[in-house]
Amino acid sequence: MQKKSLKRRKSVGLALTAILLIGSCSKNADAPSPPVNAISPESLSVTSTTNVAPTVYPISVSTMRHDEGHGYEAGPISTSGDSNDQPTVSTLKIYENGVALGPAHTAHDDIREIGRGSFSHWGKELYFSASDNSNPLNNGRKYTYTLTGTAGSSTSAPAASTAPTGSVLKTVLTGFATAGGATTTGGKGGKTVTVTSLSAFKAAAAGSSPKIIYISGIIKGTGYDPVYVGSNTTLIGKTGAVLQGINLYLFGISNVIIQNITFKNYVTECGVYIKFKSHHVWVDHCDFSTDKSHGWDYWGKDIGLAEGADFVTVSWSRFHDTNLSVLIGSTASGAAAANTGKLHVTFHHNFWYNVSEREPTLLFGSIHMFNNYHLNNSGYSIGVRYAGLARTDNEYFSGCKKPLTTNLDGEPVGYFSGTSTNIYSNCGANNITTALKTWVPTYSYKSVLDAAANVPAIVKAGAGPKTVN
Repeated sequence: MQKKSLKRRKSVGLALTAILLIGSCSKNADAPSPPVNAISPESLSVTSTTNVAPTVYPISVSTMRHDEGHGYEAGPISTSGDSNDQPTVSTLKIYENGVALGPAHTAHDDIREIGRGSFSHWGKELYFSASDNSNPLNNGRKYTYTLTGTAGSSTSAPAASTAPTGSVLKTVLTGFATAGGATTTGGKGGKTVTVTSLSAFKAAAAGSSPKIIYISGIIKGTGYDPVYVGSNTTLIGKTGAVLQGINLYLFGISNVIIQNITFKNYVTECGVYIKFKSHHVWVDHCDFSTDKSHGWDYWGKDIGLAEGADFVTVSWSRFHDTNLSVLIGSTASGAAAANTGKLHVTFHHNFWYNVSEREPTLLFGSIHMFNNYHLNNSGYSIGVRYAGLARTDNEYFSGCKKPLTTNLDGEPVGYFSGTSTNIYSNCGANNITTALKTWVPTYSYKSVLDAAANVPAIVKAGAGPKTVN
């Protein structure tokens, strides 16, 4: 298999952890996946009478689910296998009625489209096909696997998930901010300064030299008061830090971390505006809010990305008490040329509540959303248009009028992938007018993916600013 086919792997696949439906749920035709139990060595294992033969582990039908085409999934396997960095490290062999299947290390699209016994042990999941492309859930055959040697047993974190210097909360950085041939380290290695006034903040944030800026207390602007942030910057809010009436402008820059800050009442423009080909930005453990008393056009968006911005991760943040939350892309003149192939953004473990819509809305780009909690909105949650593509993994929607939509005011439509992994509790129906896609991002995220049923408790406990002295 050529190396380039590895790029087509569904590297971390659809979520396999148990998805429990809670309460009344109105949903589209996609249904949550059946529960999947862990595969681990059991007392039923058959051991050879020789000392060199590996232990044989059974694969129960209860641990399998259909992926796509001829492909099926089972897991988690007790040890880790292949990865983007080590695409052939796994020693796992799978057997159908005692006969070895293969080839191993197969690209996931080939398993789905060709099958014939091909398989892949990727991360802690097994992707495989039956020898004759029949359905292993009901073909009556026994499937087992073996693991030999020490390969595949590594417990180290994926290379794409790192906690860079400057991440004061030690959050694991995952997602598109680690992709694109670089990662996001902010002001790593730079000098540290604490600011308590707007003028000091504006002066400290300028320039591209590495710097770590701590924000202390409440710093107020006029409502529309831009602070231009230079490259190679980490902004960290100390306990209780607030930027009120201030807009952070990340224009034509790269490598910025924004962490532990409460943003309030930013007028017209965005609280954080990432624009003009800015890339590798991480927003983490922040809080964004305005109010709903001034009308839809008064306040700015919480976060905006446009004009070719790329490789951004937004994690563990709260968005609340506003009408329009996050806008990715635009319809401005030249937007299609600037944004096509750009706007790669990851949102994970964020909490939207008392928001009318745009959690987020997307034009042209590709976003990955996993383990976000969307509670009680009056419009729609995630909207995708102008050929934008959104992958969802284990999202939780509760009391949302329209969780997912591609149908927005007659504008050109977008696409969704992974909609069946989500929970929709007491929600209206999705309005998806296009065929579902199978796209997944190529970076590793399975190690930080939580079961959809656990999302409300995990996100409410973990999202938003923390104690930093």
